[in-house]
Amino acid sequence: MTIQKWAQDLEKIVNPKNIKINESLKTYTMTKLGGNADVFVLPETEEEATNVVKYAYNHNVPLLMLGNGSNMVVRDGGVRGIVICFQKLDEIRIDGTQIYAQSGALIKDVSKLAASHSLTGFEFACGIPGSVGGAMAMNAGAYGGEIKDIIVESTVLTKEGEKLVLTKDELELEYRKSIIAKKGYFVLSSRFQLEKGNQEEIDAKIADLTYQRESKQPLEYPSAGSVFKRPPGHFAGKLIQDSGLQGKGVGDAEVSTKHAGFIINKGNATATDYIETIKMVQNVVKDKFGVELELEVKIVGEDLKE
Repeated sequence: MTIQKWAQDLEKIVNPKNIKINESLKTYTMTKLGGNADVFVLPETEEEATNVVKYAYNHNVPLLMLGNGSNMVVRDGGVRGIVICFQKLDEIRIDGTQIYAQSGALIKDVSKLAASHSLTGFEFACGIPGSVGGAMAMNAGAYGGEIKDIIVESTVLTKEGEKLVLTKDELELEYRKSIIAKKGYFVLSSRFQLEKGNQEEIDAKIADLTYQRESKQPLEYPSAGSVFKRPPGHFAGKLIQDSGLQGKGVGDAEVSTKHAGFIINKGNATATDYIETIKMVQNVVKDKFGVELELEVKIVGEDLKE
């Protein structure tokens, strides 16, 4: 089956204007790196999303979910098969002290809406750049808060396109882990439980966290955010900093001089540069401290063919 045939079939499921062939994924990733997707699909409804997942499964077509592209590095050769992106599934609504958000909504926008309704508990996410779906898959957290602290349930699709509603316990949320990532589920929506709070205190906390983030992170450059998970008993950024790696890298990829846990694209880096810089950091830290740095970012796709 050809790429053109996949696209033609998908036009019966999804608005044709939302189907793109050989689409560059640089536009959709925070690193501004990566090759093309064979077929790129932006469903507008949960029904369309479900039907795309079922189509890929029934026709044995590789399917990759791309959220906000904040925690992913796409190799220079791109991604074969279908890349599905839920950006258009971005509804957020308040239900009393609960907040409902579709997978494609930005987690920082959910945090912002919660704050505007004097709801507390979601302040930690005010600067996280990912989508709700991505945040659920990795149990995203920052500044002492995590998704698992506030989640009620998530509606997901299995690889076969079956819809499941998973409770907090069923989501198996741990540090940067979940049943979603483990099973390869696709998040459609999530529901969070918050509490009524003091507006001044909520605003002050968000202002403080925003200042901390902007002053300590290299937000002026494209990056995948924190590249490595926190090793037990250590901080990845501290290990990298103490290894003397800040300012070093391959090509235009560089370990940030502002925050050693970030690898930035100074402008013309390739995905290969970025990945080689990751490997360099892992090797040096292992040699110097005997600590294996585990990736927090996901590397997908194929290398460029010679």
